[in-house]
Amino acid sequence: MKWIGAICIILATTWSGFEASRLLRERTKQLRQLKMALQSLEAEIMYGHTPLMDASLRLSQQLSRPLSWLFESFAHKLQKGTMNARQAWEESLHEVWKMTALKEGEFEIMKQFGETLGQYDHEIQQNYIRLTMVHLEREEGDAMEKQQRYERMMKSLGVLTGILIVLLLI
Repeated sequence: MKWIGAICIILATTWSGFEASRLLRERTKQLRQLKMALQSLEAEIMYGHTPLMDASLRLSQQLSRPLSWLFESFAHKLQKGTMNARQAWEESLHEVWKMTALKEGEFEIMKQFGETLGQYDHEIQQNYIRLTMVHLEREEGDAMEKQQRYERMMKSLGVLTGILIVLLLI
């Protein structure tokens, strides 16, 4: 009976270590996807002269979850017509952000980006998109560094913590 308990403890802590390492990987992946989404948005607005609602809907179909939900929610809020682009973006961010692996710094960057949406002409909007992408690149570099530094450690720490707890209980 003790062995079953010991195995359960080790499995639980190992799982938590792997989950923490997965979050590090997901953050990097989602930042990369967010940068690509902004590049696509820039192309849709600048070269396709696509309205913001249509461009967001297209992006939601190209992205994987949970980032696709952000653009889908944004497009639906714009479609209702009850709020401006800034309000729709901010509400969509608040709805979807807790489902992402992204951090508070990225939230602030995207919130600031939303304050410029739909308020300026194409060239100024393009500059804001590029500025946001520069900020996201910096965050992605930080995320990649943390992933490389801590991913393997989190996995090992999960296993070793389980073994330590079992040894203390025996």
